[in-house]
Amino acid sequence: MTEHRSGLPTDMTVPTITLNDQTTIPQYGVGVWQVPPAETERVVSDALEIGYRHIDTAQMYGNEAGVGAAIKSAGLDRADLYVTTKLNNNRHDPASAKASLEESLDRLGLDKVDLFLIHWPLPTQYDGDYTATWQALIELREAGLATSIGVSNFQPEHLDTIVERTGVVPAVNQIEVHPYFANTAARETTARHGAHVEAWSPLGQGGGELSDPVITAIAEQHGKTPAQVALRWQLDLGHIVFPKSTHRERLAENFAVFDFALSTDEIAALAALDKGESGRTGPNPDVFDWIPS
Repeated sequence: MTEHRSGLPTDMTVPTITLNDQTTIPQYGVGVWQVPPAETERVVSDALEIGYRHIDTAQMYGNEAGVGAAIKSAGLDRADLYVTTKLNNNRHDPASAKASLEESLDRLGLDKVDLFLIHWPLPTQYDGDYTATWQALIELREAGLATSIGVSNFQPEHLDTIVERTGVVPAVNQIEVHPYFANTAARETTARHGAHVEAWSPLGQGGGELSDPVITAIAEQHGKTPAQVALRWQLDLGHIVFPKSTHRERLAENFAVFDFALSTDEIAALAALDKGESGRTGPNPDVFDWIPS
C-alpha cells in the first residue's frame, strides 16, 4: 500500500451516491461552516491536498471567496470537484435568488455550482412562501447555473409542500443529524420522496457524543477515535456527510474512515443514543426566522 503525501493511504476512495436527478455526489466532503474567511483558503487547500473533493459552503458563511481561492490554487480539473453553496436567508425573493447565485459564482470563480440549496425554509417569513423560492431554484437549474438543487433544514411539512406544489423533488435535504439527534421524521420524509440526507453537525456541538461510553467503547474495538466512529456511522446509514475542522491533522483524521465499517449491532447501539428533540443543538426550522440585514 502506498501513501499520499498527507500520510493517508492512496486507496482511501470516497464512495459516490447517485442522486434522484441521475447526477453523482461524493458521499464525503469538508464543510466550512464557522471557518473564518481569513482561514478558509488554507483550510480548503489542506483538505484538497488530503484528498477531499467535495466542499460545502454557503452565502451565509461569508467565506465563498476563500473557497474559490483554494480551488484556483489547487489546479485540479473542475470535473474532479463537487461544490455546494446555499441561498442566504435575505435572498429568498425569486429575483434576488438568481442574483445571489451569480454573486456566489463570481466569488467561487466558477461558472456553475454542483449543488445549490435553500439554506432555511423560513416558514414565518416571506408570507411563508418557500415554494416560490424553490421554484426559483428550479429555474436556476434549468438556466445552467446549478447542476443539482436541494434544500436544507426542511421539515416533513416543508418537503411535502414543495413537492406537491411543484412536482420537483429536491436532490438532497441537508439537516442536523448526529447520535444524540437522529432527526428521524425529517430523515424518513426525505427518503420517502427519493431525496438523500446530508448530515450537518455530524459530531454534535458540545453535546457529549465524543465522550459517550457507547461511542468510546466502539472506537476502542476498532482502534479508531470516537469522531471517526461517529462519522462512519453516518456513512453506514447512507448519509452524505462533511465534517469541519480548521486543523490539518483533524482533517486528515476525519478522512481516515474508509478502512473500517460498523456492525449492525454497533449501528443500532449508536441509534439508541437518540435523545429526540432535546438532542437538537441547532435552531428548530419551524420557528427559525433570522434574516441578516
